[in-house]
Amino acid sequence: MDEAQATIRIDKWLWYARFFKTRSLCAKVVTGGHMRVNSEKTSKASHSVGAGDVLTFPQAKSVRVIRILATGSRRGPAPEAQTLYEDLAPPEPKNTAAQNPGFEGKGRPTKKDRRVRGPFRGDGLA
Repeated sequence: MDEAQATIRIDKWLWYARFFKTRSLCAKVVTGGHMRVNSEKTSKASHSVGAGDVLTFPQAKSVRVIRILATGSRRGPAPEAQTLYEDLAPPEPKNTAAQNPGFEGKGRPTKKDRRVRGPFRGDGLA
């Protein structure tokens, strides 16, 4: 006899997996039309998902692509929540040089460094 695949509401699963802080935020993302399940848009928070489904949704300033590995039974600690999914998007490299141009990791700039990089450096006041 076939066992039915365990499914769960999409908003509840997102909350269990700790992608959003509250379940109402999860529902807001889904009902806003920003969620794709297996590359098909869904706008119902009650949409059922199970193991093997691929979710695509925005989170903060990035787009997450996730494969569900398990449905889960509770909202546990973060290490437990990370076992519910596999992240399919490659990690974005953190480029600190682009965030802080001129910062070389040496700590606070000296007075000489500030004079060299100062905004009025150039032809001077004539």
